[in-house]
Amino acid sequence: MFSLPPLLWMQAFESAARTLSFTAAGLELGVSQAAISQRIRLLEDRLGQKLFVRHPRSLSLTPAGQAWLPSLQEAFARLDEGTREVFGGVTEALVTLRATPMIQQNWLALRLPGFQHAYPAISLRLISAIWPGDFGPEGADLEIRYGHGDWDGVEAVSLGEETMLPVCAPALAETIHKPEDMAGQTLLHAPGFAVGWPTWWERIGLPGFESCCAALSCDSQMMTLALAARNGGIALSHHRLLEQRDDLVAPLDLAVASDESFWLVRPKRGQPHQEASRLWDWLVEHC
Repeated sequence: MFSLPPLLWMQAFESAARTLSFTAAGLELGVSQAAISQRIRLLEDRLGQKLFVRHPRSLSLTPAGQAWLPSLQEAFARLDEGTREVFGGVTEALVTLRATPMIQQNWLALRLPGFQHAYPAISLRLISAIWPGDFGPEGADLEIRYGHGDWDGVEAVSLGEETMLPVCAPALAETIHKPEDMAGQTLLHAPGFAVGWPTWWERIGLPGFESCCAALSCDSQMMTLALAARNGGIALSHHRLLEQRDDLVAPLDLAVASDESFWLVRPKRGQPHQEASRLWDWLVEHC
């Protein structure tokens, strides 16, 4: 029978994975950066797999870390809910919001400070979801999902129409003045979106032109944008994710509309508590 790692190790991983910083995780958990690093190392040794990629000035999750994080956050959320049900509510007003790391970093991070300033008594917890199966009615008050908005058992409001456009590092963008200039470049592919590179080329009137380019496939849009920002190719991005990013630019003004979009979602069952409703209203107003 598999023995779970110690809770302190898993807490260290969840905090470090959510913040992508051992220092921030240490501040959150009240321990030193060195203590977080040691707990992560012990956890990786216990599991037999690396959970983080250590870059010179940053961290990123390995595929194993990305896959495990949503399950761990769901478990912590359910443990918190069960504790409150049995032993009574906590004194703080807590709202849990689930979204992909990409929408958290590139959209929510620009809006949540304003909400916290307006409602300082409301505490927020962000939990990550990577794949469609990571979303669901349990463990979160609100979610931001991507799709057509036709999920069962939830109320959904669109955050606006969505378009997809090519993005790359500024230096590469200077060499691209028309779509044909992308011939020979590396197109970065991510799964899960109705508008991918073949659809984009078709809709701008150059069907099949992707065959004139090299291809690199990733399992997440986060990785395609990270590679594009480091001059590793050209990615397709949602226009919404480019706010206040100076490491990615659109070399061409050729955005293609998608019939999918981002949706703010909450369960239909029961009456949403006041704090969650305030966050819902805030995000709808500031989308």
